[in-house]
Amino acid sequence: MPPEPVTRPAPDRFRPFETDLDQTRALAILRDAVAGADDGELFLERRRSESLVLDDGRIRSAGFDAAEGFGLRAVRGEVAGYAHSTHLTEAAVKRAAATARLAVGGGGGTLAAPPAGTNARLYTDADPILDASFPAKIDTLRAIDDYLRGLDARVMQVSASLSASLQEVVILRPEGGILTDIRPMSRLNISVIVEQDGRRESGSAGGGGRAGLTALLESGHWQGVAREALRIAVVNLTAEPAPAGMMDVVLGPGWPGILLHEAVGHGLEGDFNRKKTSAFAGLLGQRVAAPGVTVLDDGTLPDRRGSLTIDDEGTPSARNVLIEDGILTGFMQDRQNARLMGVAATGNGRRESYAHAPMPRMTNTYMLGGDADPAALVAEMRDGIFAVGFGGGQVDITNGKFVFSCTEAYRVKNGQIGAPVKGVTLIGDGPTALKNVRGIGNDMALDPGMGNCGKAGQWVPVGVGQPSLLIGGLTVGGVA
Repeated sequence: MPPEPVTRPAPDRFRPFETDLDQTRALAILRDAVAGADDGELFLERRRSESLVLDDGRIRSAGFDAAEGFGLRAVRGEVAGYAHSTHLTEAAVKRAAATARLAVGGGGGTLAAPPAGTNARLYTDADPILDASFPAKIDTLRAIDDYLRGLDARVMQVSASLSASLQEVVILRPEGGILTDIRPMSRLNISVIVEQDGRRESGSAGGGGRAGLTALLESGHWQGVAREALRIAVVNLTAEPAPAGMMDVVLGPGWPGILLHEAVGHGLEGDFNRKKTSAFAGLLGQRVAAPGVTVLDDGTLPDRRGSLTIDDEGTPSARNVLIEDGILTGFMQDRQNARLMGVAATGNGRRESYAHAPMPRMTNTYMLGGDADPAALVAEMRDGIFAVGFGGGQVDITNGKFVFSCTEAYRVKNGQIGAPVKGVTLIGDGPTALKNVRGIGNDMALDPGMGNCGKAGQWVPVGVGQPSLLIGGLTVGGVA
């Protein structure tokens, strides 16, 4: 049974123009700041977050954080002025406006039309921190530790964490409109280390989304996550050293879409293409992938980690087709890059917090499924790798070259899945990998909700997904 919800009054909603600022005067300051500019806004935010970490039977850390502030932006051409503060006062807004105004210079711009409205509700506005009492959360973490140690005597260490947050956003536009969004987030993560015959290996699993903690705290859920983490660790106990060389690779469904996100997704963000620093720059309307490959970025999926009712400029999120049947059809855009490229904003203007200016970022990026039986894709390989789980990776946006490490992978010979292998790294480049897709499974899946994306020092939550994929000719880095 899930822990009983704690009974306490919901916190007051973030209403900065009722508690801190006079809306009419704030609007006048904003309008002065963007006079002669192309765009701008006053972005106000309040965020509360809680995190609990249990490590080896003890609560290692427990934290609660609350922060609020604003950022004011004025945009003229390719230049943007941005200033922010933790003080929600008229004096602070005036100082920020004077700083942002420097980007406008002599003016001459025409203020862009405001974002369209939306009635969409993609997630709850309830505070996930209040879903259960603090003691109940600690009890759940301890139950996870006890459960795993009772499952397998080889378990040497258990780490489990719970996190929940609520971000409240208010955006004041120069036209006078106010846009708001209340964004919950929760996550459970479990890691386990096992030991056998002096060899130690680890496994982890977890996820969450824009929902409360209640479902994550149900024993039926966390026990499944714990078993998955244990399964991966046990698999790795028998893993053999990975081979090296040019091989065919089958990527599993779901989380392996992180490779798509890094190797392809960043290259489809508008700013890199406007500046012609992306490997996909200048290829709009051309074939960039094998037939059947369709890639989307979709911020409208209910409750998903990367979803947004509106982006951080106030534009409603959308289901954006980036590559359709192998043809490059569009890029992810914020308002500034969309205007400079002569296209519409796509709802991808995102920022880490009020202290950061928005830029084009992914939401939930995934590839649509095909019609192939996943088992048939593996059966096609004479000598290759079946990659199921991924860890960290690196990518060069200018050419799409990537290096990714696998957390769970298997050797395939003559169409048969063999022993697990460890130390697998996949090396290639996104544009070539897309063209070398030889089979697309009918098992498209989204990840369990654990992605974070970094760009220019900013981190935002994202989602990924894909079906099983057979890719020919990737370089596998191993030990032999």
